[in-house]
Amino acid sequence: MKCINCGTDNNLKDRTANQGRCKQCNHPFAFEPTTMGDFKITDSMFAKFINDISANNTLFFTPKQLFYFLDNRLKNKASLSISGFIGTYLFFNIWTTLFFGGISTFIIPAFKSVFKVNIPDNSGFIIANIIFQLVMIVHLFKQTNSPKINNKNRQSSARALQILGVFVIIGGIIVSITIFESFILFAIAVIIGMISIYLGTRQIGKVKLVQEYLFSQSQFQQWLTRWEQINGSLPKILPTPLEESTPAKINPDVTAYSFDRLVVCGDANIAQLLIANNFHFENNCAILSITGYPQSIFATTMEMLRRNPNLQVYALHDCSPTGIMLINHLRTSSSWFLNSNVVIVDVGLLPRQIIATKRGMFIQFSEESIELAKQLPPEVRQNLSTEELAWLDAGKFVELESFTPQRLIKVLRSGISGNINLESDETSSLIGNDIYAVESFG
Repeated sequence: MKCINCGTDNNLKDRTANQGRCKQCNHPFAFEPTTMGDFKITDSMFAKFINDISANNTLFFTPKQLFYFLDNRLKNKASLSISGFIGTYLFFNIWTTLFFGGISTFIIPAFKSVFKVNIPDNSGFIIANIIFQLVMIVHLFKQTNSPKINNKNRQSSARALQILGVFVIIGGIIVSITIFESFILFAIAVIIGMISIYLGTRQIGKVKLVQEYLFSQSQFQQWLTRWEQINGSLPKILPTPLEESTPAKINPDVTAYSFDRLVVCGDANIAQLLIANNFHFENNCAILSITGYPQSIFATTMEMLRRNPNLQVYALHDCSPTGIMLINHLRTSSSWFLNSNVVIVDVGLLPRQIIATKRGMFIQFSEESIELAKQLPPEVRQNLSTEELAWLDAGKFVELESFTPQRLIKVLRSGISGNINLESDETSSLIGNDIYAVESFG
């Protein structure tokens, strides 16, 4: 394991002899992969994760975004490659058949003599191989439904099921005809192979299943705290947004102007993220959260925005019952745009965007989300399709913080630039009076 301070490679013996420090520069290691159980994290690996999520230390990110990012990267490290699967499958297919089949050659004669049955002495090899194929099919099928792996790995397991089925059919036909001359064995091989191909084909399109974290947020916080104790605080990680009730003093010359666009976030963390990454400067828009963040300039900003009769508002929120309520709150709250004809664009996340995308998202489930979905008012539910309502009523949700800062900024920028001409833009749809929805989340 390389030291991130000096680059010296330290093996386990070196790290143990030096109490978890580099043998060259004596810099402590934050992680010891041999004691972390299922999670083999090294210091250089964690440093790369931080560098990647911050786009080479150019973008700010939230702790929860790093949590999601780390979870996905660890899942990808345990991914099933097709070439690796083929090699492993062929090796254990032969080894299992020969090993357990060889043992059975001692058991079957004794079994025949005791129970007086006529069983071929080499039938143990056939039985061992069939059991192995069935175990592999069950294992891979479970992988395609596992909430502990991501969508990419589920797809790989589904493809492995298809490949396994092809191998079973081809191998079974050859062996049954040339070696055993058995129609029954021929039929069994074809049936097992077709089942495997069918299951793989059925599962390969299921990229919208619920996922679970590999580790808890408290465990992640321990890792992060340990890293910062040794290597210092991360310059691009954002703190919890502060609620500053005291109004900030703004130059009157500035307040005389307004903005053409406003981004309203369903969460203060996302608003802080966009502001920290200068999205408002680069895209000439104001950024606020539905909770009023930043509180110190909220009233002044809203006063400036209401002066612009051509203001366009862009809503960015989680795909959850609470997030879906954002547009309705903007339209019905006196603090926002009650009795106003301002154009509002729902950038997302919306259930229709998740249902339509082929890219896997981190979909979660909670009983609380089921209850909140039931409480959505009729005026909100009427703007959702039957499929979207079923998705929400099933307790599913997706958080914006499951996306990297780079992707969130790209999606929001695309949502804004793609809706300049709302009346003719095919990428958006009218869902209410002066309310539009972007059909694709990036």
